[in-house]
Amino acid sequence: MMGRTLSVAKREFRSYFNSPIAYIVISTFLLLSGWFFFTPLFLVGRSSLRGFFSFTPLLFVMFIPAITMRLIAEEVKTGTLEWLSSLPLRDLDVVLGKFLAALGLIVVALAFTLPYPISVAMIGSLDWGPVIGGYVGLILLAGALLALGLFASSLTENQIIAFIIGLALCFAFYILDKVTFFLPEQLGAILQYLSVDYHFRNIARGVIDTRDVLFYVGMIVIGLFLTMESVKRRHA
Repeated sequence: MMGRTLSVAKREFRSYFNSPIAYIVISTFLLLSGWFFFTPLFLVGRSSLRGFFSFTPLLFVMFIPAITMRLIAEEVKTGTLEWLSSLPLRDLDVVLGKFLAALGLIVVALAFTLPYPISVAMIGSLDWGPVIGGYVGLILLAGALLALGLFASSLTENQIIAFIIGLALCFAFYILDKVTFFLPEQLGAILQYLSVDYHFRNIARGVIDTRDVLFYVGMIVIGLFLTMESVKRRHA
């Protein structure tokens, strides 16, 4: 099964770089993340990546639906989803392969930001614990949002609609912990736990808690399961 999954992942990953998608996403992401990194660095004169790790989750909320909107929707519109189903591929192979390809693109984008912590370490003291935790948290956060975006893409053949649904889902899970002030304590605690940004902030402190990791893994599994069920209904 892993061989089939990786074949789909390689196909999708190459398709990103055979079109302007990867270059536009990566360059725009680096431009915006660089702004949030360099602005406090020069204005405040503080050796820290706090600005970068504070705003990157919000950038993911905006960029990830754009990455995932075509993954299933385009296959449905062009009819290639039916062609894929005629091959010795299971729905799990297709969905997981597309997920891994999109996650690979995010990892490449994050790899281009590694000069940020390196430059900070060269000009001042840097605590690498929160930096490593921040990058681990960003990858887990991206995985959870990609699963949501992939599910949104499976609901329609229109890429614009898939983007809007994906953006709404990602933003909803991002903002949940920011509206708890207006809610009863028990309901607020539940919404806080469901917030992807809340768990990211915990990991970004440099302490990788198993509960936060399991939350993201659970979101990824549920998102991919819902995507597979949606794809199966299209075969029916």
